[in-house]
Amino acid sequence: MKLLPRLRRSELSTPGSNPKMLAKAAASQADIVVIDLEDGVAPDAKHHARTHTVAALRTLSWRGIGRAVRINAVETSWCHDDLIAIVSDAAATPDVIVIPKVYGPREVWFVDDLLTQLEIKHGLAPGRIGLEVLIEDVRALSRVEEIAACSPRIEALVLGMGDLAASQGMRLGHIGATSSYPGDIWHHARTRMIVAARAAGIEAIDGPYADFADGDGFASTSQTFALLGGSGRWCIHPSQIEAANRIFAPTAEEIAEAERVVAAVRAAAARGDGAASLDGKMIDPATARNFEGVLARAGRVSDCPASSPPG
Repeated sequence: MKLLPRLRRSELSTPGSNPKMLAKAAASQADIVVIDLEDGVAPDAKHHARTHTVAALRTLSWRGIGRAVRINAVETSWCHDDLIAIVSDAAATPDVIVIPKVYGPREVWFVDDLLTQLEIKHGLAPGRIGLEVLIEDVRALSRVEEIAACSPRIEALVLGMGDLAASQGMRLGHIGATSSYPGDIWHHARTRMIVAARAAGIEAIDGPYADFADGDGFASTSQTFALLGGSGRWCIHPSQIEAANRIFAPTAEEIAEAERVVAAVRAAAARGDGAASLDGKMIDPATARNFEGVLARAGRVSDCPASSPPG
């Protein structure tokens, strides 16, 4: 299992063509800011967006926020120049590159190889720059397990609902929208991506919710993704950050329960018992492993209540 180097409860997407929005993003409470050079930037503004992005990475005070850049797709004429521009200046080197329009390992390998060459050329630490991969096409979803494990740089998979809906021929409107479908229409895609990510030792991030005025809808769908094992959510507006940070972090009550369960299972093991009873429920090592995950998440979140190892 990989060590997870950074929090991803909230990932705020911000167009690289807008310096004012970049400054606001750097001052936000997001765990990661994703500077967008792809869909959020018009073709005629691509060059200027690169310039603004490098300046933002160099000069803004990010206060520990993870810095990511979504480059243009490998199949476009902009991808190669995106990577060179934002990595050639070591002071502007981001923490993560987000790769869109991935259909299989090939696109990941291209970016990985070019990053390796740039790291060597500019004396950067090998493998310093991580990758996030957008799963936003049926071809990617059908190969998601292979994609998740194809590069040691990959830190997370992100569900790209808009393009995925289009490639699947789904009869939906806005990105992240609900429908008359009896249940969560994204359940299969979410679950398959989460399982692939967990099997590869990386994280799974839910896609955007376009109606940023609908806070209840954002919260409800985020809670579903967290329940399935997801780590965080892509945010398209600063108003969504607080809910994402709260939903994808354990509460004080969850931490306290986890500490009690783990302590009780350990005490039972010390007595030579394989299982124990707590609050009328049978608990055993499998139960403890589930709650140890709660404590691990709490240990990575600075604004969670402090938890001490039980026992």
